[in-house]
Amino acid sequence: MSALTLPAPHIIDPASVPALRWGIIGPGGIAQSFADSVHKHTGQRIVAVASQTPGKAEAFAGPRQIQHALTSYQELVEHPEVDVVYVATTHEFHREHAELAIAAGKHVLIEKPMALNAEDAEAIRVAAAAAGVLAMEAMWTRYLPQSDIIRRVLADGMLGNIELVLTDFGQDLRMIPRLVSPVSGGALLDLGIYNFAFTSLVLGNAQSVTTVGSLTDTGVDDTTTSLLSYAGGAEAIANVTLSSFTPTAASIAGTAGLLRVDGPFFTPTGLQLFPAEFNTSPVAKWKDTSGIAAHEGLCYQATALASYVEQGLTDSPLRPLAQAAADIGLIMQARHQVGAYLTGER
Repeated sequence: MSALTLPAPHIIDPASVPALRWGIIGPGGIAQSFADSVHKHTGQRIVAVASQTPGKAEAFAGPRQIQHALTSYQELVEHPEVDVVYVATTHEFHREHAELAIAAGKHVLIEKPMALNAEDAEAIRVAAAAAGVLAMEAMWTRYLPQSDIIRRVLADGMLGNIELVLTDFGQDLRMIPRLVSPVSGGALLDLGIYNFAFTSLVLGNAQSVTTVGSLTDTGVDDTTTSLLSYAGGAEAIANVTLSSFTPTAASIAGTAGLLRVDGPFFTPTGLQLFPAEFNTSPVAKWKDTSGIAAHEGLCYQATALASYVEQGLTDSPLRPLAQAAADIGLIMQARHQVGAYLTGER
């Protein structure tokens, strides 16, 4: 493989899409990052926020000049100034709150994972299609510039036949109660969804998953290694842990080359293209120089959603809900294989 140039990413101009009015259900940490990124880097605007905790909506709205601070989710989804609802509550409420927005005729962006199981994810997809509104999982990595480059590299066959995808994601998050709660916690649902979504970007839906690992004292998955197998013989390995910080990088190995995604692979970073040979130097590199770093990359999914609404779509072409449901189904299998069952699953 001689010296090559990785393609420049295709990025939607934020000024080229409708300026939608957004409402947020659940103003926690991820909602703060989302709202701040959207206001800084797009023409989208947050106009309403709702929390059932007294004073929380007001505290969120004030510094962001959000007009409506509400205590009723129903009032938010029915508000005439809201075009799209961002569901940022904890995992176990995602289906309920997504369906609340859909029933009110609003488009909805659902924080990842969009549901606890494949059945709930599929129910959201069916409801959105029937209502003629767009429902989208907030798998923001799919909308980053580097992901566009990855799709184009794969489409051009630069790596040859894909043989192995490796992903790694680890942080020490055991001090966060919701992440170790048997109601909706565990490493795979919160972190591993990124690994599984990266792999399905490259290889599509897996035929099977085999997982080994350990549990927290509360009985949710702590550290796991999953082997995913695909039609045609390709495989993927996903390492996920709540117990320690790891490189959090990803790579795609093919018969003609290796593409490395710099860590953390789920945020705006960079890419390195290598020959399919051991101990060689990269023949091409790409670095994200946009200045949109870390969780500011959440803005890209908001611009994409507005584009899809303008096109009249009810599903994202870059992260179809059926694929999100399939990944969540695989994660459930992986959790159960290591003995991690959420409340009510047994």
